[in-house]
Amino acid sequence: MTSVFNRIGALLLAVGWVAVAGCANAQPYDLATSSPLEQADAPAKSEVGAGKGSPDAPYRKVTRHSLDVNGQSITYEAIAGETLLRDMTGAATARIFSFTYKRTDVDETDRPVLFVFNGGPGSASLWIHMGAIGPKQVVLDNEVNPSNVPPFGLKDNTASVLDVADLVFIDPVGTGFSRPAEGVNPRRFWGVDEDAESIAQFIELWLSEHGRWNSPKYVLGESYGSIRAAVLPRFLMGSPIYNGVMRGITLDGVVLLGTTLGARPGSGGQDGTGSVAEQQARVLPGIVATAAFHGRSALEGDATDVFSQAAAYADGPYRAALQKLQDGTLDAAERQSVLAELTRMTGLSADQIGDDLYVDEREFAKLLLVGAGLEIGMYDSRYTLPSAQSGNDPVADDPAMTRYVPGFVAAFNQMLRDDLDVRLARPYLAIYWKDLLQSWNWQRRAIPPDQSYAEDIAIAMRRNPDLRVFVASGYYDLVTTPADARAQLEAANLPAERVRYEDYASGHMLYLGGTADAFADDLREFLTSP
Repeated sequence: MTSVFNRIGALLLAVGWVAVAGCANAQPYDLATSSPLEQADAPAKSEVGAGKGSPDAPYRKVTRHSLDVNGQSITYEAIAGETLLRDMTGAATARIFSFTYKRTDVDETDRPVLFVFNGGPGSASLWIHMGAIGPKQVVLDNEVNPSNVPPFGLKDNTASVLDVADLVFIDPVGTGFSRPAEGVNPRRFWGVDEDAESIAQFIELWLSEHGRWNSPKYVLGESYGSIRAAVLPRFLMGSPIYNGVMRGITLDGVVLLGTTLGARPGSGGQDGTGSVAEQQARVLPGIVATAAFHGRSALEGDATDVFSQAAAYADGPYRAALQKLQDGTLDAAERQSVLAELTRMTGLSADQIGDDLYVDEREFAKLLLVGAGLEIGMYDSRYTLPSAQSGNDPVADDPAMTRYVPGFVAAFNQMLRDDLDVRLARPYLAIYWKDLLQSWNWQRRAIPPDQSYAEDIAIAMRRNPDLRVFVASGYYDLVTTPADARAQLEAANLPAERVRYEDYASGHMLYLGGTADAFADDLREFLTSP
C-alpha cells in the first residue's frame, strides 16, 4: 500500500504541500527583493476615505448594520477596503483588502480583536467568514452533500462571535481583492516569511488606524493559515534576525483550524512526530470514524465515541504491530489478529488492506464505497460522488470541495453587493493557484530546515507566558487530521495547560454539517477566558 510519505504530495491545497514539487526551485531568501526592513508607513488621511479622488487612494466602503446574536441585539460597522503597505521610502508595495466588523453599541477599549485568515497558500478568507463567525452565513440546501447549483442562501449568523470580539478578515496578497502595487512583483509576498511579514505589517497598520493597541489580540488561521498563525508571533514581535523590525506586538491567543504544522518541505519527508509506524497508526481513527458514518464499521456510538475507540487501538496494539512489521518481528498469529480487527473497524477486506496492514486516507477514500460506485471526500469524508468519470483533480473532483465551494462563493459575492455595497471592477479571487503555488518560497531565514511550525508556537509561548492556543479539528477531515494536529503540537512540547483541543463531527471546514454553533460557542469562550 501507499507509503505514509507519499500522501504528503496528495494533500494539496489544505496542507500547503502543493508546492513540494516546486520547492527545489524556490529562491533563497533575497533581501534585495523581499526585504524584512520594508516597514509599512501609516496611510495619510486622504488615503482612508471612500476611495474617491486620487485613483491611488485605497478603496474603502463603510456600512452600518444590526444583528441578533447569541441572544442579544447588537449594532456594528462593516468596513470593506484596502490598506496600503509601503516600503521604507514610502513607495506602495501592496494593497491588502480586508473586512472589518466593529461593534458600535459598546465601549471598544477592552474588546478583543480577532484577525482571521484562511489557507492555501492562495486562499482568501471567505470560508471562515461565511461559514462560522462572520455576521452573515451561507445557507446550503443540505448540511452534507448539498446541491452545488443555485439558488444559494444567505442569512444573519446568530452564532457569530461579533458579540464578544471585533473581527478582521484578511485576504493575503494575490487572493480576494488584494494585489501587489503597480510594478511590484507579487513573488515579494509569496513565501512563508514574506507572507507573514506582509500580514504583520497589515495588523500593525490596522491597530494604529483604529486605535486598538491596548486591545486583546488574537489570530485565527485555517489550513495553511495555521502555519501563518504559527509564525506570525515572531513577525509581530520583531527581531534583528528574522525580519529586522521590532514591532513589539504580542498576542493573547492563537486559534488553529485544520492544523498542519509538521516540518516544512525539503526536510527529508519526516514531520518530527515519530516513526513511520506512529505516523501510519495516526491515520486509523479518521478512517474508522468515516467508515462508521457510512455504516461500514462494527464500532458503535457517536463520532466522538468511535474516534476515541479507534484512537486507543491505533496508539496501542496497532502501532506496536506496525513497528514489529517494519522491524521484521511480527509473527503470523499477531498479524492475523490485527488484520481481523482492522477489517472489523474499517469495513475494508483483508485484500484491500494488504500485507503491510496499512491503508492511507486517499486509498481509503476510493476503496470504502467502491462497491456502491462511490468515492468519499478527503476534505470531508461524509461527502460522496460517483467514482466513474472522475477527472482526478485533487480539488475540483473532491466530493466535498466541488459541492460546497459554489455556494460559499455565490453567497459571499451576493453579500458583497447587497450588504456591504462593494463595487469593484475586478473579480474576488476565492483561491488563486496560478503562479502563486509554483512561486511559493518555503525557505525561511535563520530557521533550521527540519524545524516544524509547531516549534514557532513553542518559541512564542516561551516569550509570552500569557499566550494561549486553541486547536480545533474535524473527525471527518482526512487531510489535516485531529491525530496529526495533536502529535505535531505535542512534539514541540507546548505548555499543556495553555493549549485547548476541541474536535467536531465535521470535516476540514469543521463548521460545516451542523457544527458551526458549537465551534462558535467554544471560540467565544476562548476569547473571553482570562
